[in-house]
Amino acid sequence: MSFFVVAAITVSTAYTATQQIKAGKAQAEEMLRVQQEEELQAKAEELARREELNATLAANQLALATSGISGMTPESVALESARQVSSSESAIGLSSRLRSAQRERQAVSAAATGRAQAGGTLLSGATSLAAYKAPSKPVEY
Repeated sequence: MSFFVVAAITVSTAYTATQQIKAGKAQAEEMLRVQQEEELQAKAEELARREELNATLAANQLALATSGISGMTPESVALESARQVSSSESAIGLSSRLRSAQRERQAVSAAATGRAQAGGTLLSGATSLAAYKAPSKPVEY
C-alpha cells in the first residue's frame, strides 16, 4: 500500500510541475504573439500617418504656390514641417519600441514564473514524500 501512496505523490507532483512549465511557456508565447501584433499595428499606423502627412504637405505647397505669399519659400515650409514630423515620428517610434520590449520582458518573466512554480511543486512533493511514514507493522511476540 505504501508503494502506491509514494507513486501517487510522485506522479501527481511530476504532472503538476509539467503543467506549470507548459502554462508558463504558453503565456510567454501569447505575450510574444501580442508583441508581433502590436508591431504590425504600429507599422500600419505609421504608414497612415505618412500618407496623411504627404497629403498635407502637398496641400501646403499648392496653397503657397497659388496664393503668391512671400516671405517663406515652399522649401522652408517643407523643411519646418519635416522637422516637426521627424520629432513626432521619433517619439512615436520610441514608444512603440518600449512597448515591444516590455512585452518581451513579460514573456521571459512568464516562462520563468512557470519554471519557478514547477520547482516549488517539486520541492513540495519531495517534502510530502519525506514526511510520509509507511504504516508500521505491529511487532509480534
